[in-house]
Amino acid sequence: MSTPLEAIGGRRSLSAVTADAPTHEELLPLVAACARVADHGALRPWRLIEVRGDSRSRLGAAFAAASARLAAEAGAEPPSAAELAKLAGKPLRASLLIAVVASHRLSDKVEDWEQDVTAAGVGHALSLLLSHAGWGVMWRTGTFTRTPEVHRMHGLTDSEALLGWLYVGGVPAGAKPGTRLPIDPAAHLTAL
Repeated sequence: MSTPLEAIGGRRSLSAVTADAPTHEELLPLVAACARVADHGALRPWRLIEVRGDSRSRLGAAFAAASARLAAEAGAEPPSAAELAKLAGKPLRASLLIAVVASHRLSDKVEDWEQDVTAAGVGHALSLLLSHAGWGVMWRTGTFTRTPEVHRMHGLTDSEALLGWLYVGGVPAGAKPGTRLPIDPAAHLTAL
């Protein structure tokens, strides 16, 4: 078992994963652990949505619809059939997508931006836990994350904002460890 420092230091994003994915039951203890993320006022201003099976195709259709609408609004050429098909296929890159949603709560003390930070912390913590459990994970965002079409497809309320999706699957055989250039921690940790 690795230490927390080793687990975080060894984390990597996997853009390609196998069709394997954790079950709903396997996700539950990981989601429960995410409730420990810093949360001013203990508002729990987040929720996670499992996107599996045909729901992934519905998400792809929402991407394509958003792309066509945005092009029309900009007075641009409509996307080609090939471009729309490519967009529609993006959510099919993994068997499981987990939508990370900021669910803003009414609060006199805790502003929406702070609630967004908590929800993002949950998404990151879940990605670390999934990675540590041996799953391949990549947090994806993009142009369509905040579009009305994608908002509706997820059934979000007016007080919710989508922060992106964790694409989750098995780690392909022969996947190489992730590498990042080392940082000088002293350049990122300064005294006041």
